[in-house]
Amino acid sequence: MAKFVYRMQNVLNIKMKLETQAKLAYSTANQKYLEEQRTLQEMVVRRMGYEKKLKETMQGIMDVRQVVRARTDVDNMKTLVRRQMLNVHKAEKELEDAREKLNTVMQERKVQEKLREKAFDEFKQELAVAETKEIDELVSFTYNRE
Repeated sequence: MAKFVYRMQNVLNIKMKLETQAKLAYSTANQKYLEEQRTLQEMVVRRMGYEKKLKETMQGIMDVRQVVRARTDVDNMKTLVRRQMLNVHKAEKELEDAREKLNTVMQERKVQEKLREKAFDEFKQELAVAETKEIDELVSFTYNRE
């Protein structure tokens, strides 16, 4: 029996490897995004703690140095939170880019697989035609012999 050999198998293999790499890149980008989100949440909680401390120092007997220090701490945390928000947005954009690349690579692999399936179907049809021809020749040979 004839063996099916897809002449573009190396291209399909490359597409599969590219898809694996794109999946890894997406996973890495997703991990980075989640880490940046977690860091942002931690910073927001710290900022809220500093704001609470500022309110507490503003009540009762006020020590100007403590109020100034608490206000500076709050302002510094606000700045850090803004920077972290930028980091989160950057990581989110990288994640979206990785997702788009993964989708593109997956589509290319699926196209190659469809082409392989089509070539395999054609191979099976050719095999069936050859088998039918062989049977017809055998029947006609047997018939003519008698």
